[in-house]
Amino acid sequence: MKNLLLASVATLGLATAAHAEPAAYVFDASHSQIVFEYNHLGFSNTVGVYSGFDGTIAFDEADPAASSVEVSFPTDSLYTGWDERTAHFLGGDFFGADENPTISFVSTAIEVTGETTGLITGDLTINGITKPVTLDAVLNQKGDHPMAGKAWLGFDATATVLRSEFDMGMFTPFVSDEVAVKISIEAMLAD
Repeated sequence: MKNLLLASVATLGLATAAHAEPAAYVFDASHSQIVFEYNHLGFSNTVGVYSGFDGTIAFDEADPAASSVEVSFPTDSLYTGWDERTAHFLGGDFFGADENPTISFVSTAIEVTGETTGLITGDLTINGITKPVTLDAVLNQKGDHPMAGKAWLGFDATATVLRSEFDMGMFTPFVSDEVAVKISIEAMLAD
């Protein structure tokens, strides 16, 4: 009888966990960055950075595949380290920031591949064009933030995108069409 009671309690606990809503987390803008890198004429690998943006994660700890992520940020918040290059990238040859002021990513599926790893597929919109992209993601850490005193998540993710798919293929193939993207974010439990 005792084993039956324990099994019933365990089953009830699992049923409750399975029906729990994902917890809402918001990005820590001061510790969230997107860095992209491309090869320039075979001579160097040049980078650009987006930082200080907002986003949300609906994190389902019991069923990570049921989680989701959404982020958008101003196209013109790009930093390349050289003003003329930044201005060129933001113009009509590349990002078209005047006509397309926002870059966004909205997840459509998550495949759990390991204890702390997964593939996050979603719709990436750049230059007014939306294409599916898969991020290879790692949960770096989940726990209470030692200074903020609240639940916190940290993720890294990588992807490769073809800039020509977003009508940004100028100078291809001399400047690589493939762009390596590295994302690192922290997110805090929403109030």
